[in-house]
Amino acid sequence: MTRGFWMPHRIGMAALALAIAVWCGVSLRWDWLPEYLPLAAMGLWRTLWIMAASVVLGMALAVPLGLAQAAGPWWLAWPAQAFCTVIRGTPLLLQLWLLYYGLGSLFPGIPWLRQSDLWPILRQAWPYALLALTLSFAGYEGEVMRGAFLGVPKGQLEAARAMGMPRATLLRRIWLPQAVARALPTLAGETVLQLKATPLVATITVVDIYAVASKVRQDTFLTYEPLLLLALVYMAVTGLIVLAFRALERRGPARR
Repeated sequence: MTRGFWMPHRIGMAALALAIAVWCGVSLRWDWLPEYLPLAAMGLWRTLWIMAASVVLGMALAVPLGLAQAAGPWWLAWPAQAFCTVIRGTPLLLQLWLLYYGLGSLFPGIPWLRQSDLWPILRQAWPYALLALTLSFAGYEGEVMRGAFLGVPKGQLEAARAMGMPRATLLRRIWLPQAVARALPTLAGETVLQLKATPLVATITVVDIYAVASKVRQDTFLTYEPLLLLALVYMAVTGLIVLAFRALERRGPARR
């Protein structure tokens, strides 16, 4: 495994990356970094938790959406299919703006809502960002889970039913684990895409890591330095996501 990793093309790529890093460190300006580092750390934290929360909540919605399309009655399958079609057929930026500038603009005109404990939360931008990203992830993964549920061999499900296994137990112990295992590679890619979609929340005043980079560009008139650092951050987080999902794939049930 070690010999296979240190192949000539990988050594060349590592050397090129190291040379670019050294050139960037020597030739570009980084004196602004200490001043903006606390803000960048807060922006990175906001990016990570919005991504993680939207993936977890979106997956929690995607499972029933996929199950409804794969095995549900028509009165559940059709709404689930319509939801996935609308979400996948419209841009995420449009969904985000409809929620924030559309739905969010209606709440101030509701007196009882303005006087409730929810108002301090609803007047902020992050709940709409989280909701938009969650619904978007659920729409895409709902279709993925539909295919994953249908991809589980029917013979296993029929054998479990013949043994008298209840439907809830069959779903929990056989159908759902194998469907999730089949969807993991796609789920990894969708999670990376979710990370790359988080910069859109800056358009509704959520200060994520992308918004911090934009502020640095506006304040210092530097272009390459903040953008290169931003690219490095996204690449590092993407690498961690890929490694995490590969570990999950190795520990998950074997596909047959």
